[in-house]
Amino acid sequence: MRTVTVKNVVIGTGRPKIIVPIAAKTSDDALAAAQRLAKEDALDLIEFRVDYLDIALDKACLTRLTLDVAKIAAAKPILVTFRTKAEGGATALDDASYAAFYSALLREGRADLIDVELMRDESIVRRLVDEAHRAGVGVVMSNHDFVATAATEELVARMRRMQDLDADILKIATMPTDAGDVLKLLSATWLMHSQYTDRPLITMAMAGQGVISRLSGELFGSAATFGMVGQASAPGQLDLHDLWTVLELISRSLGRNQ
Repeated sequence: MRTVTVKNVVIGTGRPKIIVPIAAKTSDDALAAAQRLAKEDALDLIEFRVDYLDIALDKACLTRLTLDVAKIAAAKPILVTFRTKAEGGATALDDASYAAFYSALLREGRADLIDVELMRDESIVRRLVDEAHRAGVGVVMSNHDFVATAATEELVARMRRMQDLDADILKIATMPTDAGDVLKLLSATWLMHSQYTDRPLITMAMAGQGVISRLSGELFGSAATFGMVGQASAPGQLDLHDLWTVLELISRSLGRNQ
């Protein structure tokens, strides 16, 4: 199994790494949040959700802001994400504008990882993966379903497609309607991890019913999970310190290295 190392964080070994989002609406609030999160020993990575910002459609301003956030975050790795409205984000963005933002970010901004949505135009996805790798930036490729949970076989197929597109980390998030949907997601995670992939996964079932999937990654094969300090960026995220406590307990019970 390959791991992904960003700064001093190794994703894909030990307990699932904890990612906490900045979901601010203004630049000043984003910088304040970065200062707060930089001091949190319990989190491993910061996700900068730029789609929440009031300047979300101004790629030049967004790009400059990533430099400031990364400087404040210091040793904490930064995952920059523009989650489009089509996948549950705060701002709608067409394929051309989506590509233009990430290209500008990779040329002039700062990120250790970027999030690229699987369901974007394939030529754009391939181009962004190539540009990111040439810039020394890792790619989390993602797919989000805020309505339902696909069959286990379909979830595995989507993750295998991400792998074929050369993503460094494969991410799936689904909305369960019952415990059976959570089991589909966990089954897909284990199948992908144990049979089909050589790289880290991040999987979760959202909302209250899916909380167990955010806690059990070390057992089923999910290498990271999302917590919150203040505002959540998706339904079902847990408080950072509660999450850290449970993940540490599970990891110790499994007798694995951190």
